[in-house]
Amino acid sequence: MSIERINPAELSPPAGFSHAVAASGSRLVFLAGQTALDASGKVVGDTLPEQFERALGNLLAALVAAGGTPADLARVTVYAVDVDAYRTHAPELGRIWRRMAGRQYPAMAVIGVVRLWDDTALVELDGIAVLDAPPP
Repeated sequence: MSIERINPAELSPPAGFSHAVAASGSRLVFLAGQTALDASGKVVGDTLPEQFERALGNLLAALVAAGGTPADLARVTVYAVDVDAYRTHAPELGRIWRRMAGRQYPAMAVIGVVRLWDDTALVELDGIAVLDAPPP
C-alpha cells in the first residue's frame, strides 16, 4: 500500500490536512460517520473538543477493526454544527488529532451542517482508507 500526500507550492500551506492524497492498495475501507456515541448509544461530552476526541476515537476504532491504521486514511470529512466554534477550537482539535492519529494528514474538509442525526452531537467524522492488507 502506498499513500502519497501532495501539497503543491502554489497553494496555501496546509495546516492539519493535505491538499491531495494519491493512494494505491488492494482494499478500500469506507468509514461511516461517527459522532461522540459511547457503547450504549449515548452522545458523551459537552464541548466540541470532547466530542471531537470521542468521534475520532470511534472512527479510528472502526478503521482498526477493518485492519487499518491512521496512516491509511486517505480522506476524512468533518461535519460541524458550528463552524465558528470549530475554527475557535482548531488548535486544540489539531492537538487531539496528532495525539490520536499522528501527523500524516489525509485530504480533509470541514462542512457546516444545521444538525446531525443525534441532536446533541456537535461533530461527525467519516472517512476513506486504503489498505494493502487482506481483511482480518
